[in-house]
Amino acid sequence: MLDFLRSYDPMTQALMAGMFTWAITATGAAVVFIARTMSRVLLDSMLGFAAGVMIAASFFSLLLPAIDMATAMGLSAWIPATVGFLAGGIFLRIMDRFLPHLHPWLPMSKAEGVHTSWNRTTLLVLAITLHNIPEGLAIGVAFGAVAAGGDMVGSATLQGAVVLAIGIGLQNFPEGIAVALPLRGEGVSRLKSFWYGQLSAVVEPVAAVFGAVAVLSVQPLLPYALAFAAGAMIFVVVEELIPESHLHGNEDIATMGTLLGFAVMMALDVALG
Repeated sequence: MLDFLRSYDPMTQALMAGMFTWAITATGAAVVFIARTMSRVLLDSMLGFAAGVMIAASFFSLLLPAIDMATAMGLSAWIPATVGFLAGGIFLRIMDRFLPHLHPWLPMSKAEGVHTSWNRTTLLVLAITLHNIPEGLAIGVAFGAVAAGGDMVGSATLQGAVVLAIGIGLQNFPEGIAVALPLRGEGVSRLKSFWYGQLSAVVEPVAAVFGAVAVLSVQPLLPYALAFAAGAMIFVVVEELIPESHLHGNEDIATMGTLLGFAVMMALDVALG
């Protein structure tokens, strides 16, 4: 597969990876064709798993390469990692503050962002879309870093970028379910529930290409860009995934899911990346 990917430019690689993660989200949303509801325990464990995958990916696939790359560039290794990481979190906080959205399983009174008359379906889709923007950026930055880094690549490898895409794909499955099933439970048709569920991830291929183009255009910002994507992903984990997985009294199973997700992503990255 790596030889196949090497025959394409970084933007195409990022696009294909983004399409893969979108397809996994669509697969999760397709659960509505066979079920109207899902065990809350199972869903919370899956959300915990997704959180663990994102935490591990943020460090092994993004922050660690950012530190290695900064060192190779002769910079103080901690500066790009710290600045980029905090900038990514602040960026997501600003989006979270102003973009109207509603997290799955919550009433309309809990909608966040600026006040709007948009309906519940639109707000649910926007909530997951907000999650998917940093994931798409992370994929694009990872593939762009491999091509643009040259001698500065350090631990940023094509294998690592592929593993990152696989990890994000794994955690996208419950995200597709988290949009589609609540809509189905409220009486929305199976087809429309699926449509809105997969629609939430359409932004990932776009964000992936944007991330790759950005780092290829401004190569000195590579370590900052990698850390930025990591900070944005950790914001999503702490702000949304973990609290949501603990919302229904399943804290222990969700926590074990987080540990499992971290272990799986760490093993993939270390063994294959």
